[in-house]
Amino acid sequence: MAVKAKKFDVSAESDMTPMIDMTFQLIAFFMILINFSDSDQNERIKLPGSVLAKPPEAPLESPIHLQLAKEGVVLFNADQVPIPSMHPVLAKERRILELKDKSASSATIIIRADAMANTGMVQELIKVCQEEGFEKFALRAKTEAQ
Repeated sequence: MAVKAKKFDVSAESDMTPMIDMTFQLIAFFMILINFSDSDQNERIKLPGSVLAKPPEAPLESPIHLQLAKEGVVLFNADQVPIPSMHPVLAKERRILELKDKSASSATIIIRADAMANTGMVQELIKVCQEEGFEKFALRAKTEAQ
């Protein structure tokens, strides 16, 4: 005599709502903790101190971060570019702005120059930026207590 095995319908469905809720809470938690302003900084650059330095009042619309090392090279993204060779880099940034229907004059060049960098190098970098059509500049410094 053949014995028939009984088939059991086992379905293990669980409520995913708590897991999804916890995932969104973790995303919100890490979004609050992450400081995106540090992502555009390089540890090689030691900013000069200033009593007059103050944080910007509002976020800049189209910031372009240039970091000037004491050796006279500009750190831009992952590249080290000598100041005279910044023309093609800035021209590319200008074209990107134009594709977004913005002008180079609407962007702000943020220069983070090392405290040991010569002032003449900073002026030369500003001059190269102006030749490419950029007009707004912001210099970064460490805030010192008065």
